[in-house]
Amino acid sequence: MFFKQLHTRDSSLSYLFGCAGLGKAIAVDVVAGDEDWFVEQAKMAGAQITHVIDTHVHADHLSGGRSLARRVDAPYCLHEAAREFVHFDFEALHDEQLIDVGNVTVRVLHTPGHTPDSMCLLVTDKRRGDVPWFVLTGDTLFVGAVGRPDLAGHEREMAGALYDSLHTRLLSLPGEMEIYPGHQAGSACGAGLSAKPASTLAFEKRFNPMLGLSRAAFVDQLTTETPPRPANMDRIVAANVAA
Repeated sequence: MFFKQLHTRDSSLSYLFGCAGLGKAIAVDVVAGDEDWFVEQAKMAGAQITHVIDTHVHADHLSGGRSLARRVDAPYCLHEAAREFVHFDFEALHDEQLIDVGNVTVRVLHTPGHTPDSMCLLVTDKRRGDVPWFVLTGDTLFVGAVGRPDLAGHEREMAGALYDSLHTRLLSLPGEMEIYPGHQAGSACGAGLSAKPASTLAFEKRFNPMLGLSRAAFVDQLTTETPPRPANMDRIVAANVAA
């Protein structure tokens, strides 16, 4: 298995990973302007990009996902919940769906809260065994923080949904599970993010201040400490959902 993390603009983190042996790869959370990097890195790995996935419709940057998907002739994928507000066709992923990428398997976890369509991607390298190795957490769980709940409105409702997603979908996974988030320090998508671009669930359970709170305290704190909305958010979202 090969795995590459790209530190890009707006403190975003993008990913390319897959099976070099069978020449298949997945690109995740591509930022507009970075498409060349994905094409070049896939070529270096001897792999064809078979899926381009956004973990949710982004509000802080223009997505390069559709552009890359057209370029490499692969489906562009969002969670099926995005059909409620996206104005173009895409390959809809559903909760618990399995995506085979050679010797790599990706399991889709629907984790609403940051946005209604947010999802995490649980990744297993079958050559290492049947136990998942890491999870791409998008804007659901960061190193040292969690996603903001206000981008879709209904802040308290979404904050409650985020708490439920964290505690039922992610924190129940093994502590040694590596996590790779969609952003690091400097992003407007959460408060208190670490500059460290990866962690483990065990470390976050122990040191992430949001994860030890009760549901009520989590909702209260998350809705009172939300950072300013991303600059040009309405324009960015409109572009990312436009046909």
